[in-house]
Amino acid sequence: MSMKRRDFLKTGAVAGGALMAPAIVKAESKKTYHLKMTSAYPPGSPFYTTGPGSATDFVKRVEAMSGGRLKIKFYAAGELIPALGGFDAVREGTVDMNWANAYFWAGRSFAAQFFTNVPFGMDVLGTNAWLSQGGGQELWDEVYAPFGVKAFAAGNTGMQMTGWFRKPIESVGDFKGLRMRIPGLSGKVYEQLGVSVKLLPGGEIFPALQRGVIDAAEFVGPYLDRKLGLMNAAKHYYTPGWHEPNNVTELLVNKQLWDGMPADLQAIIQNAAAACNEISFSWCNANNAAALKDLVDNYGVKVGQLKPEIISRLREVTFDTLATLTAKDPLAKKVNDHYFAFKKRADSWLSISEAVVLTQNL
Repeated sequence: MSMKRRDFLKTGAVAGGALMAPAIVKAESKKTYHLKMTSAYPPGSPFYTTGPGSATDFVKRVEAMSGGRLKIKFYAAGELIPALGGFDAVREGTVDMNWANAYFWAGRSFAAQFFTNVPFGMDVLGTNAWLSQGGGQELWDEVYAPFGVKAFAAGNTGMQMTGWFRKPIESVGDFKGLRMRIPGLSGKVYEQLGVSVKLLPGGEIFPALQRGVIDAAEFVGPYLDRKLGLMNAAKHYYTPGWHEPNNVTELLVNKQLWDGMPADLQAIIQNAAAACNEISFSWCNANNAAALKDLVDNYGVKVGQLKPEIISRLREVTFDTLATLTAKDPLAKKVNDHYFAFKKRADSWLSISEAVVLTQNL
């Protein structure tokens, strides 16, 4: 073979490779992903499973924004895995995504619950600011890195109610001996007051309360609590949501899957989650007032406010509990200190802005 011919073939091969590279990239960019997403919430649950800002809304948005390149098959609680099996299923790659709340995984990492809510912590405005602009998302990534998962905020209920009680709560002593469904750090606080805490998924709360397996339960707020029928099992409904000043819905994604996705599809998932985060909170605010009126007028529900001395004791126990538990876990302490430092700064502004609007009827 002549030198010229060898040079030509060599040059042609290089050129051909150069021409093929964009084609490979283009083909990769057109890849269709067929994913599975599970949830901690049962079929038909407003806010979580169906309706604006829900898991199914997220699925539709992602498919539409990606032009069909991201197709997600959604399974409600119990349809593919148990309600609270999502974290391990995503970590192991059994499913690709899960729709739940980070405080369900406190047994995996104590710090996880800071990314759902913190008793006496920030409201939805402060939490969104912390997660998106204040370093909270980076801490969330750090907490989950050892497990091979990544999370995003994908919903928020806003302020929740204290919960439903079969008997009135008139003093701190009335908590002693109660059996109550309540997840997360607030459950640890109630335990210090003599409450027997139960961790139950949403679909199991009503039957447990109706049968007397538990004496009290918290879920979300008027609209969603009415949907579960909790007013038919207990009549005493208390505020404020000291335990959940807001509540973040978590979109959990397998990290290996996430890292292998093209940047444009990552952006679509992030933006769809951000949209659902905003829309779901608006949905709750739009529906809770009418639902609360219905509960009082038509179901005989008695709405009460916890007495100041009860709130004071709950606050004291909360911060004692936080100090004790985070002292055992350096990462949890890091998140705790960062969270409350940001809260202090955020509160200085909210106290002369949002708070004034609410308290002075502007």
